Amino acid sequence: MPLLNPGDPFPRLTMNVPGAETLTVPDAFAGDFAAVLFYRGSWCPYCNAQLRAFQRSGQALADAGIRVAALSADDKETTAALVEKHRLTFPVGYGADARAVAELTGAFVNPDPAFLQSTDFVLDPAGNVVVSVYSSGAIGRLVPDDVVGLVRYLRDHSAPATA
Repeated sequence: MPLLNPGDPFPRLTMNVPGAETLTVPDAFAGDFAAVLFYRGSWCPYCNAQLRAFQRSGQALADAGIRVAALSADDKETTAALVEKHRLTFPVGYGADARAVAELTGAFVNPDPAFLQSTDFVLDPAGNVVVSVYSSGAIGRLVPDDVVGLVRYLRDHSAPATA
């Protein structure tokens, strides 16, 4: 499983989302920066803290032109309860086949039970990886302030578009 490096195109990944049909990343975020968060499951306190932090930072992320999506192997009901509990307003996918997602992205997988370890990506408006954060366990993940700061830096220091 190759890791995704800066500049690599993010693979097309279709997520089932409670209350919606599906969301395909990176297509759904074309033209915007995005943070894609794979979390271990609703039972993980670190994951819950990360999801709540991204929700609390929703306005700062939106102001910086950053969209967010999260994904886990949890079932639909568990995911819907998590979204409700934390009042998450960004898409949260469920039912991920951890091994298939790992084949596409290089994410680490817990073997039994199978779930994705925390793996996060910042994508540019063309759907390419800007930053990838791979964790093999409970800790190590993106925080929203860092994502906002990175995107602001990239916008401020990008070469002007040529006509």
